[in-house]
Amino acid sequence: MKTLIVQIKCKLGEAYNVAAYVVDNVNQCQMYSTSGTYDLLAIINLDDEIDPGVFVNKRLHAVPGILETNTTIAFNAFTPASKT
Repeated sequence: MKTLIVQIKCKLGEAYNVAAYVVDNVNQCQMYSTSGTYDLLAIINLDDEIDPGVFVNKRLHAVPGILETNTTIAFNAFTPASKT
């Protein structure tokens, strides 16, 4: 499992539509509204066989209303294997 933390900048007035679309169409996703440069923060858990770059470019960038994303991949390096 890979965890993507994706900051999303939306077109003016589209944050609610973008959030609803992503939550409805992406499995294992948590969506948060944020203040600052980006409008939304999505925490997305991807199966190991899914390429994060392809996912962001083909799935997220295709969502109407998204202008820009900033993606961080989080690695579970500190949780003992028995707890994952």
